[in-house]
Amino acid sequence: MTTEHTTAATRSTVYGYPRQGQNRELKKAVEGYWKGRVTADALRATAAGLRRDTWRQLSEAGIDEVPTGDFSCYDHVLDTSVMVGAVPDRHREAVAADPLDGYFAMARGTQDAAPLEMTKWFDTNYHYLVPELAPDTVFAANSAKQVAELDEAVALGLTARPVLVGPVTYLLLAKPAPGVAADFEPLTLLDRLLPVYAEVLADLRAAGAEWVQLDEPALVQDRTPADLDAVARAYTQLGGLADRPGLLVASYFDRLGEALPVLARTPIDGLALDFTDAAAANLDDLAAAGGLPGRRLVAGVVDGRNIWINDYEKSLATLATLLGLAGRVDVATSCSLLHVPLDTAAEEEIDPEILRWLAFARQKTAEVATLARGLAEGTDAIAAEIAANRADLTSRADSPVTYDPAVQARADAVTDADGRRSQPYEVRAAAQRAHLGLPLLPTTTIGSFPQTDELRAARADLRTGRTDSAGYDERIRKEIAEVISYQERTGIDVLVHGEPERNDMVQYFAERLSGYLATRHGWVQSYGTRYVRPPVLAGDISRPEPMTVGWTTYAQSLTDRPVKGMLTGPVTMLAWSFVRDDQPLGDTARQVALALRDEVDDLESAGISVIQVDEPALRETLPLRAAGRPAYLAWATEAFRLSTSGVRPDTQIHTHMCYAEFGDIVQAIDDLDADVISLEAARSHMQVAHELADHGYPREAGPGVYDIHSPRVPSVRETASLLRTGLAAIPSERLWVNPDCGLKTRGWPETRASLENLVAAARTVRDELSAH
Repeated sequence: MTTEHTTAATRSTVYGYPRQGQNRELKKAVEGYWKGRVTADALRATAAGLRRDTWRQLSEAGIDEVPTGDFSCYDHVLDTSVMVGAVPDRHREAVAADPLDGYFAMARGTQDAAPLEMTKWFDTNYHYLVPELAPDTVFAANSAKQVAELDEAVALGLTARPVLVGPVTYLLLAKPAPGVAADFEPLTLLDRLLPVYAEVLADLRAAGAEWVQLDEPALVQDRTPADLDAVARAYTQLGGLADRPGLLVASYFDRLGEALPVLARTPIDGLALDFTDAAAANLDDLAAAGGLPGRRLVAGVVDGRNIWINDYEKSLATLATLLGLAGRVDVATSCSLLHVPLDTAAEEEIDPEILRWLAFARQKTAEVATLARGLAEGTDAIAAEIAANRADLTSRADSPVTYDPAVQARADAVTDADGRRSQPYEVRAAAQRAHLGLPLLPTTTIGSFPQTDELRAARADLRTGRTDSAGYDERIRKEIAEVISYQERTGIDVLVHGEPERNDMVQYFAERLSGYLATRHGWVQSYGTRYVRPPVLAGDISRPEPMTVGWTTYAQSLTDRPVKGMLTGPVTMLAWSFVRDDQPLGDTARQVALALRDEVDDLESAGISVIQVDEPALRETLPLRAAGRPAYLAWATEAFRLSTSGVRPDTQIHTHMCYAEFGDIVQAIDDLDADVISLEAARSHMQVAHELADHGYPREAGPGVYDIHSPRVPSVRETASLLRTGLAAIPSERLWVNPDCGLKTRGWPETRASLENLVAAARTVRDELSAH
């Protein structure tokens, strides 16, 4: 490294940026390509245009060093698998024939080849494609994407820094490929992978990269001595390369902890650390490690995950302290801005007083630039900005939007008894079986059915006044009747109304609860081309009136079979919202739980005997370090029980979770005390069923047998095989048959075929059981 790399003036930067574009142009282009309406060249042109627009916006906002390589047409971890040549054998032919089609085949699967497993990116609601590795995996460098995107930025005259998933995190995120022993540890491949990273770094250096960022967020989790030894080996080797760019190792979401001094002892040139409240301990840990004398520190003082404005005075105080701990301090967001919407300027329906409190990606880049200027030139240079920021913070703190005395009093009055069912599970199970009369291996779905263009158009027409509420309600009644009729014809045992009236499983409820704000354009990528609009949880929560009772009871009136009431649980309502940061999360969860409890009680009073309260975010919100988990799980499971414990013993409470590593929370799943849980299991080959069995889980469970995140239709034979695998872990009297998740994103033809195969598979296995 040359001196200029460590002594240059303070820079402002970000780790990554939203990919979709102002009007979700990327989603439309990718989905158009899948449908044959958009050519490959047109898709690439759209992607290049979005990258160009992003870099120009960042530069105009005052960002000195823009990231490259963070853009993806599907997922950045999948991009890394392509970069290192880790293509599953079942997809190699497709990738060789057409790299773009092969790339999407790995992500989505084909009728003949299952996709890569998908799970949550640490404790966020972003999903990544899990690398599949084996002892004989051969890596090969393919830096074409990374070099091309760097070239694009440099051609615009910008200072650019390529961003890569680091080698240790990549391997720690990977799983053994199908057929490989479960105890195989991908991290053992590190020495084979490092030369590939060295080749990519050399290619980027040759293309003009002064710095390369290597993201290692896995290091903020509890790591073993062997993991830390791998970190030391990796960055001693990469740092020792003769001709390379500067190496900036980045972590985020929590404290770097024991990995910090390990990295500091390697010849890397800089660290990027999270200094928001979530990782405030990084400041003390950095000081204890002796700082980074002569090296670069990128200080993430602007929260990259939540949407509240920065506290300039607090951040400047942190930055001032850091100046004495590194050779150079740059200012950044705490992580990629992938996790927040694009721009508050589009939110014309939010009260301007409240809009002052919010910062989306564009506003956060302005905050970074302002703080960098204050650090470089002194606070007098940004005195006006500091004064305005102080006024905005005061406006939020003093607003009646944030505080409702009645809600606070009700939450304070909750007792332990409020969170316990009146009878133990064994008594409840007998009462429910007598009441519901379900067959062995009962079939059901998770809740939503396909959301057609016609349904979306109907909601848009209602919103814009092109149709009135009576016309809209008639359209929804017609859809519900069709969904109920289809399920009866197919032979499904416990029905759902299909949720045609719901735009999103969190947003729908947020729009009906006090204390929440809804955005119109606040899209955030969840996975691939799936985008959601997380609502803003701004104040105390209550339920003014019933939210689901009308449509659920209408559906129940159409059939003699049980129809599930469908609600979103309190933890998921927090996790998939931008949650308030001015009170403990557990307090907010209790408020949401009490609002949902009112809804559960009203559903039961209206004659609904099966009620599902989904908690797919229970695992993803788990603290990244073990020390914080007991306290979190205590309030999280209490909130669920508080939502559901007021019902009679013969009312069956379901919950649902998907796309997470459930083994970490099996005890918490038990502590929810739900009567039935449905879980994603198809891509992981029923792994969760065995995890439940190993724990001795005593209740009913439905590990999914239909992967709804792929367009492929599983055959009767394949589905029956998965069911038999499930039966090896869960007794037949406690096993349910269901898809992995809701069917909202699927088309009707594949949904019909898949559900009909699911019911046929359940009947096949029932017949096998009765024959024995």
